[in-house]
Amino acid sequence: MLTVLTTLCAAAAAGEAAAVPVRGPGAVPVRVPEADTPRPYAFSEDAGTVAGADGTTEAVRLEAGSEYRSAIKKDGKLYYRLDLDGTSNAYVSATAVPRAGTEVTSADGIKVSVQNADGSTCSSEAAHIGPTQSPHPVAAWASREIGHNTYACQEAGTYYLVVERSSTPSSPSGTWDLELDYVSEPPLRTGGSTTAPETWDSASPEVLQGDATSRAGGAGFGEAAALGQGVWKAGIEPGQTLFYKVPVDWGQQLYTTAELGGSGSGNGYVGTALAMALYNPVRGHVDDVGSGYDGSQRAASLPALPPVDYGNRFSINGRTSGMRFAGAYYLVVHLSERVAEKFGEGPFGLTLRVRVSGDAEDGPAYAGGTEPRGAFEVTAEERAEAEQGATGDTARAPAGGAAGSAGDGGGGTGGSDEATGQGDPAMKVVAVAGIGSGTVLVLTLWVWRAVARRRVRSVRTTAGH
Repeated sequence: MLTVLTTLCAAAAAGEAAAVPVRGPGAVPVRVPEADTPRPYAFSEDAGTVAGADGTTEAVRLEAGSEYRSAIKKDGKLYYRLDLDGTSNAYVSATAVPRAGTEVTSADGIKVSVQNADGSTCSSEAAHIGPTQSPHPVAAWASREIGHNTYACQEAGTYYLVVERSSTPSSPSGTWDLELDYVSEPPLRTGGSTTAPETWDSASPEVLQGDATSRAGGAGFGEAAALGQGVWKAGIEPGQTLFYKVPVDWGQQLYTTAELGGSGSGNGYVGTALAMALYNPVRGHVDDVGSGYDGSQRAASLPALPPVDYGNRFSINGRTSGMRFAGAYYLVVHLSERVAEKFGEGPFGLTLRVRVSGDAEDGPAYAGGTEPRGAFEVTAEERAEAEQGATGDTARAPAGGAAGSAGDGGGGTGGSDEATGQGDPAMKVVAVAGIGSGTVLVLTLWVWRAVARRRVRSVRTTAGH
């Protein structure tokens, strides 16, 4: 058995990809990419793969509280099944990722819908590459909401998530990867408000000043680097997308500004070079802003947003409606690859100024728990992570496991595998001598996982600097 383990360890160290945990029906293991594989997006390590169906008959069921990985071709239209009760709200998002080297147009994107068994659309949203004309992840969301001034989609039964690839005749062909995220929200114990707050402070405060703290961004929603109030800096390369998450509690307001530093060389102008988007805790689009670039420093700020309030969902304004949950709000920053043509490969200096105003308030009285658990809460641990710079979505730990996983998923700045010696495959081989076969199997899987994480961490470090 030791010989077998040694062989497996050697294979893992030589560059074999490792399987990561999966959740949800129909899910199969996802492979961690090789160190030399470009990573335009870091898929959640808890995501299992599912194949979208061409019609409703063969649609695979998605499970609330889970994340999935899929793929869609040009002009594709895929179906996934949702089995919903008659009381809970369901929110499903799709993040579409053009593969490395893919050409895009500004009109390329996706449309996400939730439909009932009769083909009626409960809600839908589209997202496009936009004026950066640069391949980057785009996300859209759809929902089935109970009692939200609607008469359709209120019954328990079978529903469908529909993901469509939008393009033009001139759009290049090719497959885009997808990450699906499904969150369930229980009803309130009592009726609660049915209107959005009428007044709130819409004046933008003074921009935060002071020395910036380095905080490299993540490469995906699940790998988003935590930010608290403050001034933060990172390096960003043309074509790169950085993900950050900011804990915002009930009653609090979020203000953000992104600044791109001067190039020091080159000349010309890129119409929309820097793009910053804000997504809510279910990865629903809230707002976005962009800025051109001529080689000198540029800044882009999101307009003032309302305090987080359950009643915001009743607003007809999409920006207000999106601020309906407490939890992790995601800042997604992309630098157009066209910047490299005029100003070089970079990296360029990025400064984020983040302000979270107001005292945290009590949230709504839900008649049950969310899926995943704690999706619309801000904990003391999450606030600490925002100060310390932890990465990974700790709210998405598998049921029965600790929040966050060793290594990439919420480990903070505490100790890496390298620092503890746990990332060395040779240490695992020595440790298992004389151990029973069952334990050897567990440790073998541990070796594969540790090696893959070291490989991914290496790629992440390269991408963040």
